[in-house]
Amino acid sequence: MRCYANQLAGQLKQGLQPFYLIFGEEPFQEAQCVSAVRQVAKRQGFDEVIKFSLLPGFDWLELVNQYNSMSLFSAQTLIEFDLNQQKPPTQGVNILKELAANPNPDVILILKGAKASQDIQRSAWFKALDKQGLFVPCYALTGYHLQRWLDDECKRLKLNLNNDAKRSLLQATEGNLLATHQELEKLSLLYKSAPIDQEKLLSGLLNQAKFDIFDLNDGLLRGNPKTLIKVLNKLAHDNVEPASIAWTLHNQAQLLLNLKQLIQSGTPTQDAFKKHNVWKNQQQNTQQALDRLNTTQLEQLLVLLAEFDSAYKRNILVAPYQALAHIALSFCQSLPFALPYEELA
Repeated sequence: MRCYANQLAGQLKQGLQPFYLIFGEEPFQEAQCVSAVRQVAKRQGFDEVIKFSLLPGFDWLELVNQYNSMSLFSAQTLIEFDLNQQKPPTQGVNILKELAANPNPDVILILKGAKASQDIQRSAWFKALDKQGLFVPCYALTGYHLQRWLDDECKRLKLNLNNDAKRSLLQATEGNLLATHQELEKLSLLYKSAPIDQEKLLSGLLNQAKFDIFDLNDGLLRGNPKTLIKVLNKLAHDNVEPASIAWTLHNQAQLLLNLKQLIQSGTPTQDAFKKHNVWKNQQQNTQQALDRLNTTQLEQLLVLLAEFDSAYKRNILVAPYQALAHIALSFCQSLPFALPYEELA
């Protein structure tokens, strides 16, 4: 059954499902949906959370064993499985169909990944899980939908932004819901329900180090290593959360890959830009990146980001900012060495 992200809270009030398929191209919405399911599940006794990521060499039998085994720490378990923008291999397809055919009432499985294309939605494993659970597509928000999301967030936080302030905020964050959400929370602490005009908003934006994260985009698209290292040094110095930096890198790599695939399939470049909401002032730099990076390089960037995400969550990165610099520089050229991991004891 399909349920849009803004409808999920209402669905969760009606009861939990054994399977959640949370797919899309908007990481903040995806994370919020996963968090919403996790919170409701915890209140209902699903105290243990187990996380898997689909990386090279992943053992699918480990997923089966965890799904079917009794937990040592909790009577009920929630499993989060990140497909990392990939399709399940044949073994994974068979296992997912088997799990859908035999749901465990003491386990909730959240499967998350990239936008679910029509091919994925028509696949046997997806339809089997969808029939027993809930499919939550997380689309990138633009236009009216983005404005409505902002209005809802302001209402939730009891913020009083005028229309000019709202437009300036959306322009500054360029559709990055995570950055917009963080700025709204800061405004809530500073002004509470007092009126906020464009001047107040812009003075805050210009003094916030986290908005230097958007300076990464020019460096990534232009393939400028000096700019990238300069911006990353400042972000590290200001203790910007590595996950926020990784979001920017992932968003740019995924956008470029989507554009590359569209153009290679015969779509005119301007139509591809329009479909993916590439701003006019970014089209020249975006074209420069498309000319520099081939499909294999872009796919490798997404693999590196999936490895970073998994290693960061498991706390086995020797230096997260160094790893992010490695990935950022890979937008300029391929690097012949691996991310800086350390082995778990």
